[in-house]
Amino acid sequence: MRPSSCRRLLSRYEIVLGEDIDTTSPAGRLIFHVFASIAQFERERIVERTKEGLEAARKRGRVGGRPPALTPAQKAEVRRMRDVEQRPIPEIASLFEVSDKTIRRVI
Repeated sequence: MRPSSCRRLLSRYEIVLGEDIDTTSPAGRLIFHVFASIAQFERERIVERTKEGLEAARKRGRVGGRPPALTPAQKAEVRRMRDVEQRPIPEIASLFEVSDKTIRRVI
């Protein structure tokens, strides 16, 4: 875990990490590890809640992610333009206002 994540998570507990912790002493190492354990616990709880939220959304029929750039009908048209009309990929991409890479993925 990155130190910035620890600082953010621990700020919820009003712990100031700007203070010097003497990690050369046993007590300092203990405090450091306690803070790190709390931060790790909080991070894992955030991950759990995120996964639970995504699962609940899926059960409600919601799907995450970016919507497709081309509809199935447009994909069929791209294939036809490439296979039948022998049009170059950059031309097809400009007609559909997508990148060349998107067209290559379809073909």
